[in-house]
Amino acid sequence: MFVPLAHAPGHAQADFGEAMVVIGDVEQNACFFALDMAHSDGCFIRAYQVATAEAWVDGHAQPDIAFMNLPQLREDVPAHRPWLAADAAPWPGALGVWRSPALDSFAFLTGVDGRARMGRLASALYPGPVSIFDLGNSVLVDLTSGTLGSVTDLDVLGGANAFALESAPGTWEILQAATAELVSPGRYRLSRLLRGQRGTEEAIGNPAPIGARIVALDDLIVSLPIAEAEIGLAWNWRVGPASRGVSDPTYTAEAFTPAGRGLVPFAPVNIEQPWRTGRVPGDLTIRWVRRSRDLSSDSWEIGEPPLGETVEAYEVEIWDGATFKRTLFTGTTSVLYSAAAQIADFGAALTAGQSFTVRIFQVSARLGRGTPAIVTLFT
Repeated sequence: MFVPLAHAPGHAQADFGEAMVVIGDVEQNACFFALDMAHSDGCFIRAYQVATAEAWVDGHAQPDIAFMNLPQLREDVPAHRPWLAADAAPWPGALGVWRSPALDSFAFLTGVDGRARMGRLASALYPGPVSIFDLGNSVLVDLTSGTLGSVTDLDVLGGANAFALESAPGTWEILQAATAELVSPGRYRLSRLLRGQRGTEEAIGNPAPIGARIVALDDLIVSLPIAEAEIGLAWNWRVGPASRGVSDPTYTAEAFTPAGRGLVPFAPVNIEQPWRTGRVPGDLTIRWVRRSRDLSSDSWEIGEPPLGETVEAYEVEIWDGATFKRTLFTGTTSVLYSAAAQIADFGAALTAGQSFTVRIFQVSARLGRGTPAIVTLFT
């Protein structure tokens, strides 16, 4: 007997099993359908009352979905809206997206007309530099549908070959790849990467593990048309064939809370090191450069990027190692750390050779603190 130890993308193993479950405080036997994607080690499990041919077909038919809280991707889509990617084999023609705050009374929200290019990592992706090409890392991706191709550096700088990578549950790094090399059926090696795009540098995994989901950010993903007032509200979602009712077992059920990620301020950059300018112990001014989440700020033709917030505000935390000392507040891209405050925090004014850590947040009037810039400063 020959038992293959390697499997091509698209191959899967499926079977029924039995388990003891508790439903309504009653212990009972149940059957479960298990589908294992042998190439990527991904799996799908669904429980049924009995093992039937109908359950077998149903287990294969449910769509694979990914709800994503992402930064704003397009100017024609409001920044607060989350995104949905969906795939199914066979593709039913169109999917319906329904939601409810409870487990019944679902309301139709939108539709999905095409299969998203979704996949999973077949190798781990480790941290790399941001703002320049990451030439030290590459990553293998098993794609379940569609194809990928290489593009020029100029195309990448114009936004091509962008992906959302789920480095941890619900945490998505946006990256781009100039090179997409087909190494085997359905498997690609992505390299010449741009990491942490659109302010997602804090989402870079250490590493992003094998099996992590990855989605191509193209016209096949769907913006969910929710109101800004619905940010933070938990919903139960159902996604399945539009030709069937929302209670049909071919629908995939998932809980998801829109977070308004596109309204979160980006981390400031270029925090000035005090040692670079001669100083004597005393008042210390901490300076930085702000970034804008506004898509129009990514232009060579403007000087100061647009603010992107109703007011300009920052909070600066002072830390001594793992010990929090104080928070400073300012409405400009600098803040004064007075000698008196230094004495209160460290017992004396900071002198040459000492260090402390700052965490600088731009503050949104809508969502509060944005992504922090964390830097150790040396005096």
